[in-house]
Amino acid sequence: MKLLAVETSTEACSAALFIDGEVQERFELAPKVHTQLILPMIDSLMAEAGLRPQQLDALAFSRGPGSFTGVRIATGVIQGIALGADLPVVPVSTLAAIAQDLFDHSQENAAFVAMDARMGEIFWGVYQRDALGYAELIGDEAVTPANAVAFPELTGVGIGSGWGVYHQELMARLGGFVNDYKADRLPRAGAISRLGARGFELGMAVAVEQAMPVYLRDKVAKKESER
Repeated sequence: MKLLAVETSTEACSAALFIDGEVQERFELAPKVHTQLILPMIDSLMAEAGLRPQQLDALAFSRGPGSFTGVRIATGVIQGIALGADLPVVPVSTLAAIAQDLFDHSQENAAFVAMDARMGEIFWGVYQRDALGYAELIGDEAVTPANAVAFPELTGVGIGSGWGVYHQELMARLGGFVNDYKADRLPRAGAISRLGARGFELGMAVAVEQAMPVYLRDKVAKKESER
């Protein structure tokens, strides 16, 4: 299984190549220069592996939620490669990728993922580690005020940028269900590639025309007069 993944939905920019369970990744924290970085990252990974796009089985991308511009960059890059190489695409939740990265590097079994969504809200999702180690969504992803999050009665770790901004509201809301939080964890293409490969195995790949962003918030941008 050979799969290329990209992730540009936050201030971090990354690309990863999944080859038969092994992951190679390029990652850089570089706000506002994703368009300059992502294609060289992809070219570097592909050249190092000696692969052309036509030799891949599939592509995966972080389909959101996240910054409007960032999500569009990942979508556009993957759509371009998919069209050129006639490849299927696996859209992967940004929130799931944050949870997956936690599960891949810790013994935690539940993640309360919160990304700062601006305008007084967070992007929210609760994930549990399944029997094979993959992030499984419990309930629904949502955009919500931090003091109104819905959650199952699981004990786990809070993770994501929303915890840095709204940790007091989230801890008050979640009570004894969260024993720690990590606000500095950002989504990575390595986790996107793992979830993308799993999604491909489960038949979740789609044609390029269906590889679309998911913003969660209906109104992704407000006019200056509305802010």
